[in-house]
Amino acid sequence: MDQATFIEQLAREGFQPPVLVERDALGRLEPHAHPFEARALVIQGELRIRSAAGERHYGVGDIFQLAAQETHSEVFGPTGVRYLAGRRPA
Repeated sequence: MDQATFIEQLAREGFQPPVLVERDALGRLEPHAHPFEARALVIQGELRIRSAAGERHYGVGDIFQLAAQETHSEVFGPTGVRYLAGRRPA
């Protein structure tokens, strides 16, 4: 999905305008949760997200979504990752 379509979809579904998130190569975030629903479009690099549902890999063009309060961890690829992330209040 292209960025413009993704941003339009977020707006239609009540998400706040997306922010650009950039994470360092081979970095990680330990298990945590957010007080909002998140939907993101990977625009550069890759990451793996682990949650109770299992672990999934996301690359350029992939979209991932996390429910509010969904505990998850993140591991970033060898070149890091950049993604557009929209939030929707719970």
